[in-house]
Amino acid sequence: MTDESLRSIAVRNPRTGDVDYHVACLSADEVSSRVDGLKVHQAAWQDLGAKGRAAVLYRFAEALASESDSLSEQLAVDTGRRTFAQFEVFKSIDLVRHWADRIESMFKTLASHGQSAQVPTVSYQHLLIPYRSVAVISPWNVPLLLALIDSVAALAAGCAVILKPSEVTPRFAEPLARAISKVPELDAVFTIVTGDADTGRAMIDQVDAVCFTGSVATGQKVALHAAQRFIPAFLELGGKDPAIVMPSANIPLAARAIIRSGIGMTGQACQSLERIYCHKAVYDQLIEELTRQLDELTLTTADDGSGDIAPLIFPPQADTIQSHVDDAVAKGARVLRGGQIHSQGGNWYPPTLIVDVTHDMTIMREETFGPVIPVVCCDSTEQALALANDSKFGLSGAVFSQDIEEAKRIGGQLSVGAVSVNDASLTGIVNDVEKNSFQLSGMGGSRMGPAGLTRFLRKRALLLQQAEPASVMLFSDRNDQS
Repeated sequence: MTDESLRSIAVRNPRTGDVDYHVACLSADEVSSRVDGLKVHQAAWQDLGAKGRAAVLYRFAEALASESDSLSEQLAVDTGRRTFAQFEVFKSIDLVRHWADRIESMFKTLASHGQSAQVPTVSYQHLLIPYRSVAVISPWNVPLLLALIDSVAALAAGCAVILKPSEVTPRFAEPLARAISKVPELDAVFTIVTGDADTGRAMIDQVDAVCFTGSVATGQKVALHAAQRFIPAFLELGGKDPAIVMPSANIPLAARAIIRSGIGMTGQACQSLERIYCHKAVYDQLIEELTRQLDELTLTTADDGSGDIAPLIFPPQADTIQSHVDDAVAKGARVLRGGQIHSQGGNWYPPTLIVDVTHDMTIMREETFGPVIPVVCCDSTEQALALANDSKFGLSGAVFSQDIEEAKRIGGQLSVGAVSVNDASLTGIVNDVEKNSFQLSGMGGSRMGPAGLTRFLRKRALLLQQAEPASVMLFSDRNDQS
């Protein structure tokens, strides 16, 4: 097709492997027009105030609930996950209500005024100024929730938002757009565009701030583009999350948490555990327990989709996972379970347990993003910590120990933004506690807790002089006594 506005992107069904859906790829001109429209209405949205925006967001939550069946159905097709698709819709509705519940009290707390301690004759008042327009570029692994986690917070702050879902999992955009259209005030300041990397670049060219969730490589490109435009970039990128298992750990429960985190979403989550460092005192017990629990899991390859492990969403990910496993085996690792792609239209990767791994293996250094659990036997806590911190990533991690003080001490030394104690990937369900991403895992303010909203606000200070202003003589070198 010669007309850029008519370009479309083929979308693959992860269960069947068939291309059965297409989305439009919007041109730069169309993106520019959308952003211009958003900016026209942003001032009125800001002027609604926190209470007014909260009321609109409550109605948006109801609109999402009215589309919940359609949202779940489309997410299930795009991701190959039925039960989690329903949970994702529920969590997304809960997220909208979470911000609607809080924004009025947050703005009251943030709107400060007072007297300067340095210059007593000057009083001040702070005004909270949102970025006019925010681009949200969201990923394919948790399509709806990760599209809304930044979008709703920015809207609550008073920004207008242009959202581009991943072209790998875009089907949910249709029912989401219907939900938005049911709330006219929101429809004026929240729009969805579809497209590829060119569409994303066009968005960054037009907006005042950008949020991106995805790979480190793409995040670096987003950051560079944003820096060239001198706009902030809020980045949530990859992870290579470690877990440390201490001798006092409850091994069956530790194994359960490790498997849920590393395997439960087919490993397709940035906060999945991808490196396990186990003290030698309980290493054999942990391997035995992991093996026993993994043997109970099945792939969802049956016609009715029943089972535990869904297909891989993004086709190239299968090659990445296999290359990491093959590299480890070539360098001396042993695969105790799994280890080979299962293709049946779509691609499934079975739960995989690897031992005798070392840090010269790719699987211990690069993000695998698949259902693979590599386990290292450590002689001491110090060795486990040194290996856990030997990474360019710093998203989150976990510590398993029934000695809570020991767990807190070890967790406090992990070079990551959040540590789950006696559980794993708690940041996936706890969204009201602030945390930052370390190293290559991200940049910008926390997307969780109050900072999830305040990162979209700038403070404008009104400074009121209550005495006579000083004259230019303040800077004079004249000697009045001469």
